[in-house]
Amino acid sequence: MAGARGLSRHCPLLLPQDRHGTAYEGFVTAQGRDFHIRILLPVDLQLKNARIECSWRLKRILHGYRHILKQRLHSCPDLVSFMVELKTVLEIALKNTQDLHVPRPPEYYSCLVRDLEILGWNKVAYVDTGLTTVRLKAEDSCGRQHLITLKLNAKYPTEPPDCLVDFPVPFAVSWMPQNSLIDIYNQFLAALESLKEFWDALDEIDGKTWVLEPENPTRSATTRRIAIGNNVSVNIEVDPRHPNMLPECYFLGADHAVNPLRAKLNNNMHLWDPEISLLQNLRELLEIDFPSRAVLEKSDFAKDCGICYAYRLDGSTPDQVCDDPRCGQPFHQACLYEWLQGLPTSRQSFNVIFGECPYCNK
Repeated sequence: MAGARGLSRHCPLLLPQDRHGTAYEGFVTAQGRDFHIRILLPVDLQLKNARIECSWRLKRILHGYRHILKQRLHSCPDLVSFMVELKTVLEIALKNTQDLHVPRPPEYYSCLVRDLEILGWNKVAYVDTGLTTVRLKAEDSCGRQHLITLKLNAKYPTEPPDCLVDFPVPFAVSWMPQNSLIDIYNQFLAALESLKEFWDALDEIDGKTWVLEPENPTRSATTRRIAIGNNVSVNIEVDPRHPNMLPECYFLGADHAVNPLRAKLNNNMHLWDPEISLLQNLRELLEIDFPSRAVLEKSDFAKDCGICYAYRLDGSTPDQVCDDPRCGQPFHQACLYEWLQGLPTSRQSFNVIFGECPYCNK
């Protein structure tokens, strides 16, 4: 109910179309204008697999922001957060669309070129032909490459540009009319260093374990689903502001495999040491060694779905496992849901469906 209330507060014209919360239709409002939109979620309500349908007018306005919205779709924890992000991006897009028709004075171009020369052209990754969009590149202290996209309006430098970054936290620029691009660049560098420990922790996980999801994580992604063994994994949600604290952990797999892991985590939680790495803490609390990329291949523990016979389906991997220890066959949640719905022996209680395993009939 809290999620529904949050959505109605931010998008009162976007209404649920079914009792499962998998379809929403209505309007998103920005700058006093309403735009028709329809959002379809899979049965597991995973945003990354959502389908968004919108009017041609909204599609045209958001055309240049598709990659940003895709990143946000993968990194936002719920629909409310994504709609807040969507409205923010839409506000920026509408503002920049209006600015395209505002003639820019000669001082705008001379000021922008001067600022770019002071900053250094070696830091510029892209400039559009209209000199309204600038993409700058930077390297943090660990050698990671980052980009910041600046959308400049006709009143620059009196007003700051809109800044788009691949961060797990909001990036707000402090700006005075006498500031220039170098001030934004320095704030960007400072923000990169503030996120150093977060990216260090996730880079170690990405490099030393088998991450099942997301397949190609962005810098804004805060979750990792890490393989533990055959059809057993743990999904962690890392707080970017406190990356050395115990993350939220959710185990996926058959009960006989994940229950001992849950017990170890609960019993050893007091042993968490913020002075050592997140990965080392997880190893010690769970009393396990994660499958190593140096020793094992993904195929050693990642099995295909027992229904569609594929490993990846619309971006998701099999995360439902038969509880019978002698079976342990994995399935995509969507495949299993559709299969069980078609069986006359299955029964449903609210949003949970019960039925026989397609493999072992248990």
